[in-house]
Amino acid sequence: MAALALLICGAGSAAAAGTGGALTPGATPTKAGSPTGAPSTAPVSGSVTIATATTTPRKSYYYGFRYPRLSFTIASDQPRNDLQINVLDEAGLVLRSFYRNDVAPNVATAIRWDGTTAEGKPARNGHYSFSVVPQGAAVAARLATPSTAATLAFDFYGFAFPILGAHEFGMSAGRFGAGRSGHTHQGQDVMAACGLPLVAARGGTVQYSGYEGNAGNYIVIDGKGSSYDFMYAHLAEPSPLLTGESVRTGQPIGVVGDTGDAQGCHLHFEMWAAPGWYEGGSPLDPLLYLQKWDRYS
Repeated sequence: MAALALLICGAGSAAAAGTGGALTPGATPTKAGSPTGAPSTAPVSGSVTIATATTTPRKSYYYGFRYPRLSFTIASDQPRNDLQINVLDEAGLVLRSFYRNDVAPNVATAIRWDGTTAEGKPARNGHYSFSVVPQGAAVAARLATPSTAATLAFDFYGFAFPILGAHEFGMSAGRFGAGRSGHTHQGQDVMAACGLPLVAARGGTVQYSGYEGNAGNYIVIDGKGSSYDFMYAHLAEPSPLLTGESVRTGQPIGVVGDTGDAQGCHLHFEMWAAPGWYEGGSPLDPLLYLQKWDRYS
């Protein structure tokens, strides 16, 4: 009873959990990542200093509603400055570079990173930062104040935990592989109060959205840039998303319920390996993945 009371109390603060950054089904999809541009054939720059710098959000997700965005201005003793803006991992390695030519002092410049490496692959989970370098220089531009360094950093993750609010993982009967009448349990149950928001653990394309006697209201999402399909079952109401629609990581997809063959309010969550959900793929145990996402979301 104490656990149930905790779950119910948590429902009122679900919106504050803030997974993924989008809390309304009608939210406008993020703009595309910035074009990389091309380096100058004869780069020039003065003595460049970063005057202002802001990175938002400080935590973001691959294919999420808000890509990591750096907005900055420079100070320089020259009116034209050819710059290279890098995305760096924790080891200082460059994952992606953007080129901006003829940047003037005190003019705002913005870069939006879509979370992909120079090879077009999703970046790993981790702590990242932007750097601003005059083209052809070996070191980043100096910062106006030491505190500016923190504004260049951000965290980036590939997946979001799918429940916004208090929850607990089901006991043995709710685990992957548990016995059922005529079959085994193909997912992981996560107990949570009815009405808590559910969000996409990974954005992509809605493969199916509908109702089935055992699953109740459910939705299946083909995860963009991954080899997985994700299935969410027992939603209280039909998902606002329709088959074929695009969905972003962290985007609301419905609310926790107990429709179909459900014992109490919970999310039944499945992960399917390639080639996908009932397309020749097979379900896998999602518990360790959920626990990992839960730690940082």
